[in-house]
Amino acid sequence: MMTSITNQTDSITSNPPVDPATVTLSGYVLPERYGPESIETTENGRPDTPSERIGQPGQYPYTRGIHPGMYRTRLWTMRQFAGFGSADDTNARFKYLLENAKGTNTGLSTAFDLPTLMGRDSDDPLSAGEVGRCGVAIDTIEDMHRLYADIPVDQVTVSQTINGPACVIWAMYIAMAKQRDIDPAKLGGTLQNDILKEFHSQNEFIYPPEASVKLVVDTIEHAMNHLPRWNSVSISGYHIREAGSTATQELAFTLRDGMEYVHAAIERGLPVDAFAPRLSFFFNSHNEFFEEVCKLRAARRIWSTAMRERYGAKSDRSLLMRTHVQTAGCSLTEQQPLNNIVRVAYQAMAGVLGGCQSLHTDSMDETLGLPTEQAVRVALRTQQILAYETGVTRTVDPLAGSWFVEGLTDEMESGANDIIREIDDMGGVVDGIHKGYFRRSIAEASYRFGQEMEAGDRLIVGVNAFTEGNQEQQVEILQIDHEVETKQCDQLADFKKRRDDDAVKKSLDAIRQAARDDVNIMPSLIEGSLANCTLGEMVQAMADVYGRYTGGPEW
Repeated sequence: MMTSITNQTDSITSNPPVDPATVTLSGYVLPERYGPESIETTENGRPDTPSERIGQPGQYPYTRGIHPGMYRTRLWTMRQFAGFGSADDTNARFKYLLENAKGTNTGLSTAFDLPTLMGRDSDDPLSAGEVGRCGVAIDTIEDMHRLYADIPVDQVTVSQTINGPACVIWAMYIAMAKQRDIDPAKLGGTLQNDILKEFHSQNEFIYPPEASVKLVVDTIEHAMNHLPRWNSVSISGYHIREAGSTATQELAFTLRDGMEYVHAAIERGLPVDAFAPRLSFFFNSHNEFFEEVCKLRAARRIWSTAMRERYGAKSDRSLLMRTHVQTAGCSLTEQQPLNNIVRVAYQAMAGVLGGCQSLHTDSMDETLGLPTEQAVRVALRTQQILAYETGVTRTVDPLAGSWFVEGLTDEMESGANDIIREIDDMGGVVDGIHKGYFRRSIAEASYRFGQEMEAGDRLIVGVNAFTEGNQEQQVEILQIDHEVETKQCDQLADFKKRRDDDAVKKSLDAIRQAARDDVNIMPSLIEGSLANCTLGEMVQAMADVYGRYTGGPEW
């Protein structure tokens, strides 16, 4: 029997009446007086009225979001991740994503293959079997042109997920724009470029930590002076979490990495308010729904406080922790992959309720292989349903004032600050890397998680619980043909035959000299890209000066 609407309404007597002035054709927004600000202290003395630590959206300490109106006035960017095979293959996928995202705030995010991430050309013997497999292969400026062919890069923001050779890939991108007669100042996007977390978790480092941080500061300085719309570093906790850290460790390690870059840039002589507004962040959104929401709320508060009190930032824009969020790839299961659609939807909502500025939703089949077009479309539709059907955009911060949410936010802030002080006491992030601190901490957390699963204290649907149907083949798997590698190497060989070898040699010498002189490396890398140096050649030119890092004795 159908329950009447009247009975349903009468049973929720604590809800305030709806102000007719807020009713619109698309629904309603709770007016501010019905938010947590209107609730008085309860009999047991626990205040429901937000303290200064919670504040208002768009105001210090930004617990409730960096913009006063949040998604009521600006939607998050739906930034879908793509990269596989050749530059032409990925370019086609970019166009597919843009076509399916009409009318939404969309940006592109580029995944590079393992050889590119390690700064090696496709014809390097160590690249064999990996070209185009886990991302797009980029060796030359011509590859960069093919990757973004017919895409208005001065109108679409582009994120590049690369770290060790980030300065080289960025130089190629800038050089490509120059050859297209696009002013670099018009380019908008983000370079991941967070090398410190590579030493903690992902292992895609090339140079020693000290030289690596120097190259990051070079990009910060170059962006500050020449690319005002570009985020020079996306300080990333995502891979720290994927490696097995706890949410609190992800929060602390990420923010302390960011502080290391800020300190190094200030030591360079860069004014904090000149570069800090273009720093951005990248967090994971995992399965513990409220923990993920509170992690982002605590992150904004910690960062704004550190920037103002620790580094003396004066501009409000320097205090803002702008963040991209990606749903947790490590939480996706090979078993019953269709369930991953549900996981991603919950994780995406946590990122949005936590106040992210851009969001990537993983595809359901990523644990099996590269995403198919159907899986990518479902991932994008997940964000569009969240934005346009659930109503989460109709109020600024719907969870603010909850005892549980505010208490958990405080708890995560306190725990993260304890870890940050511990890193400070050991001399900072670089010293912590040499001591093996980060790797040990993450390994211990990952081990505990595994023990909980084995004991049945942590249930994963389809893995250690509810396994019926695991033998069914449920999704198509995208395969990358070996022909991709053969064709890429052939194109690279042809590229080398057509270029001016003397100009290449001169440019590589200039890169080495810039490294020796300890000056900003970016101008020489851009000139090297324009002179048709390859990725691997420019990376090696710097390695000739900085050396290659293999890890400390604790590793």
